[in-house]
Amino acid sequence: DGAELTAKPKRSFYAARDLYKYRHQYPNFKDLRYQNDLCNLRFYKNKIPFKPDGVYIEEVLNKWKGDYEKLEHNHTYIQWLFPLREQGLNFYAKELTTYEIEEFKKTKEAIRRFLLAYKMMLEFFGIKLIDKTGNVARAANWQERFQHLNESQHNYLRITRILKSLGELGYESFKSPLVKFILHEALVEDTIPNIKQSALEYFVYTIRDRRERRKLLRFAQQHYTPSEHFIWGPPRRQKSEGSKASKKPASPVSIPNSHISKHKKPKEPKNTS
Repeated sequence: DGAELTAKPKRSFYAARDLYKYRHQYPNFKDLRYQNDLCNLRFYKNKIPFKPDGVYIEEVLNKWKGDYEKLEHNHTYIQWLFPLREQGLNFYAKELTTYEIEEFKKTKEAIRRFLLAYKMMLEFFGIKLIDKTGNVARAANWQERFQHLNESQHNYLRITRILKSLGELGYESFKSPLVKFILHEALVEDTIPNIKQSALEYFVYTIRDRRERRKLLRFAQQHYTPSEHFIWGPPRRQKSEGSKASKKPASPVSIPNSHISKHKKPKEPKNTS
């Protein structure tokens, strides 16, 4: 019976491919500069409303903040608040272009509102931003909101989008603190256990710095139960360089071929034993 409850998770080829493309700036993607009407930037400058709802960013930030019913059940605003260089479910929302990203990062009012949108969504999840480096903590409403987050898996897709958008618009450094916080709550505190698969399959792999990803994976590996079901790597380091009995480093983790297969190890010299 217990074995059924703790079935070994499986890696998603779709997730690995999607996040590889994101981390590597969408290789082979033709950036259509001439289609640049800068609608994401204009939305964030409060010049145009988001479609199809017809609501301006200032109204979202002032009137939707704390309205958890609206934030939960409306599915068209998230693509405008957190734009990406890929098409989402709202076909009225336009993909970012590299030119628009550069213009957005230079526009103070857009960045100010983008951070307010991030804070609004964090609060919706029961989390608060506590400093300018991206550190987060439990918000006052965390118990009620974590319970909701644990039961509403479509919000895990929203978190993935938010993390990707942070990276596109100049806040890559905000990702690790949020992902570490979520992993801690899921694996150590057990407050949002249902999120752990998405956190390990998606959230961690939005982070572009391989060393940061490895740190988070090692943290998760220490706290994951049952430990033999941890399939995300990285493999544990060999304890002694002298032990050359086996041809490959022993790994307690079964790692599918798709897992970071295209990344080379920078530090360890090639050591064919």
